Amino acid sequence: MSLHNLDNLYRQSVMAYAKHPRHYRPVATTDCNQATKYNPTCGDTITISVELSGDLITDIHFYGDGCAISKASASMMTDLVIGKDKAEIQQLMDNFLKMTMGEQVDTDTLGEAQLLAGVTKFPTRIKCATLPWHTLQALLFSKEEAK
Repeated sequence: MSLHNLDNLYRQSVMAYAKHPRHYRPVATTDCNQATKYNPTCGDTITISVELSGDLITDIHFYGDGCAISKASASMMTDLVIGKDKAEIQQLMDNFLKMTMGEQVDTDTLGEAQLLAGVTKFPTRIKCATLPWHTLQALLFSKEEAK
């Protein structure tokens, strides 16, 4: 596939997810497993709520105001982590965050989120793509930061 076709696929995928995000709904204030983060560079705000059974995510949803990249990333991420345990999620997060910094990783594990590798061409947009991932990381792995 040519570079032009990959760029086009990236743009189309981001826009499709941004227009019709999956797992996007308001987070109730009674949801105790939630975290909110803000990206001052772009103005994105995202709140993520999860339901856990032990270390396994059984449900996840997000809400907030964000750019197309942030919303698409959150949607792809929520699809990817349902049914996974914390160890699997940590590995996915590590791979995604490294990928967005231009490092070589096994992108096959990232599903459609691997399409966001294109943000490496736009350094100011990397924070947009990683905001949902950092929010989930704070929620699952550092309770103090998530509150």
